Amino acid sequence: MLVSACLAGIPCRYDGKSRGREEIIALVKAGRARTFCPEVLGGLKIPRAPSEIVGGDGGDVLDGKAKVMSRDGEDLTTEFIGGANAVLDLCRKSGTNEVLLKSKSPSCGVGKVHDGTFSGTLRMGDGVTAALLKRNGIKVVEIE
Repeated sequence: MLVSACLAGIPCRYDGKSRGREEIIALVKAGRARTFCPEVLGGLKIPRAPSEIVGGDGGDVLDGKAKVMSRDGEDLTTEFIGGANAVLDLCRKSGTNEVLLKSKSPSCGVGKVHDGTFSGTLRMGDGVTAALLKRNGIKVVEIE
């Protein structure tokens, strides 16, 4: 199983923090799960400006209909897609068919993501990594 690194207590979120969950940390320590951060795998630094999907959700980003933009106005679409592809490669190489993802993230969000206005408003949809994994038959589980 693969899990979002921030859920395992690794400080890789945009703000340099984590959202560690004891049950996830225990899975990793027991060797039952491996960690990843699609944004770091895509080449983004820690910390970084917050990003949101503008014009749709992760599926729309993959289809070229939406972009991932930082609050500073930087287009990070390439990095988010690259990170998503890196996670898919990890799944394939490790034979993983289930991934635990952090909710609301423009990468990992499952079912809801921020709406691109940086106002805290959520919209229905998946992050870029969640959308790519789903398209490839990987089960994604949201961890709030």
